[in-house]
Amino acid sequence: MRAGQGRLREKFLIFPQAHSTCESKRMDLKELVFLLVFIVLSGAFALAAVIASFICSPKAPSDEKSATYECGMKLFSDAKVQFDVKFFNYAILFLIFDVETIFLFPFAVTFNQLQLFAIVEVFIFLALLLFALVFAIKKDILRWQ
Repeated sequence: MRAGQGRLREKFLIFPQAHSTCESKRMDLKELVFLLVFIVLSGAFALAAVIASFICSPKAPSDEKSATYECGMKLFSDAKVQFDVKFFNYAILFLIFDVETIFLFPFAVTFNQLQLFAIVEVFIFLALLLFALVFAIKKDILRWQ
């Protein structure tokens, strides 16, 4: 390793040093076993809930039970209504920016402990977010008509 390369590696969080001891490998394997047990138990619990609901549910079908529930009102039109595309545009944009905001939360919490490389990555992420917003404004996607 050249002189200064270790400091560069630590400063930018590139290629972190891995501990190659037997104890750390055993600890990693132990954590994976706990994860596997958690996945299996959660899947078994979900399957048991589905089976229990199937076994315990009443099985006496009738015309009244299969009728559409409309709060006591008479049906006046078909329930299948076409929505305008602009509603879907707003929903998709909301989901995109909402999820991206969730991705920014860990950055905001650990801002003081981050290295330069992580801060640059977050600013690239914010630039892409800003680009998407400017694109939506230029295409008049956000304009209500």
